[in-house]
Amino acid sequence: MSCGKSARCPHAWPRPTGHREQGVVLKAKALRRFISWADERGIGSPVEVTLPILERYQRYLYHYRKADGAPLAFTTQQLLLVPLRSFFKWATRSRHILTNPASELILPRKPLRLPAHVLTIEEVETVLNQTDLAHISGVRDRAILETLYSTGVRRMELAGFAVFDWDRARGALTVRQGKGGRDRVVPIGDRAAAWLMKYADEVRPQLAREPDEGTLFLTDYGEPFGKNRLGDLVRRYLDHAGIAVPGSCHLFRHACATHMLENGADIRFIQVLLGHADIASTQIYTQVSIVKLKEIHAATHPARLKRRQAANGAGDGGKDQADALDAHSALLDALAAEAED
Repeated sequence: MSCGKSARCPHAWPRPTGHREQGVVLKAKALRRFISWADERGIGSPVEVTLPILERYQRYLYHYRKADGAPLAFTTQQLLLVPLRSFFKWATRSRHILTNPASELILPRKPLRLPAHVLTIEEVETVLNQTDLAHISGVRDRAILETLYSTGVRRMELAGFAVFDWDRARGALTVRQGKGGRDRVVPIGDRAAAWLMKYADEVRPQLAREPDEGTLFLTDYGEPFGKNRLGDLVRRYLDHAGIAVPGSCHLFRHACATHMLENGADIRFIQVLLGHADIASTQIYTQVSIVKLKEIHAATHPARLKRRQAANGAGDGGKDQADALDAHSALLDALAAEAED
């Protein structure tokens, strides 16, 4: 896009080149994509951009189709729009433009989807038992898996733990700068804490290399885990356990939340544990907890012919249960008649 002005003109579009960091490169690509789109429509400089124009570009991204006919993912749409909002915020603060046209731009939100698979307690235990405790790496891996399952932390949060983030006396771990830049403290169960203690006292000293920066979990080379390496490690144990489902570390996060919810944990506690700013992100686990839902359904749904027949055939105790069910059914019928009146 060219507006016929000098490259030093404050109204000219920036030309981000030569960036080394991946995040900066992605932002530069997003800006160039918008510049190209705007140039095709005769928009020559940032001062000409308005909120309706940005919303029009947002609709363009929503309806855009790739070569294979697939739409852009919501995450991709966000990655293309967030840099625009940041740029116009900067341009306004720097007095290059008078008002920020992106201040009221509503970004697309990724729809909350049910996890494709939630590990059962038996599956979790099977994965945990795949570790070879005869080797120091197996003890470390057991501590990693136990910590993921016990605390429900994200993989990058686990990779970022420092030795001093573990409070042994309180049985808690401090997550520093989690998603959204928020800190939180999460409890760690007794079993996970025992494995973590064994790793920290017996194994980590053998893995650490100087200079030791204090990262809690270290690779065989004494380095902090990257997110991909940590994901690959967990994925290998899932494969060894014969669990061929998508995902790795996040499966243990889902399992932690779901199993606690099924055992009666308050959803607000789950929200704090997982570090969700919005409880709507946590409520998806109420949809996953089908086991608890089936129990409640079986205990309260009036269409229970099989249960009544089973109760009638179970002796005096079964008769009492059947009578209770009949009384409850009569109450439901009375309520239904009252509603009709």
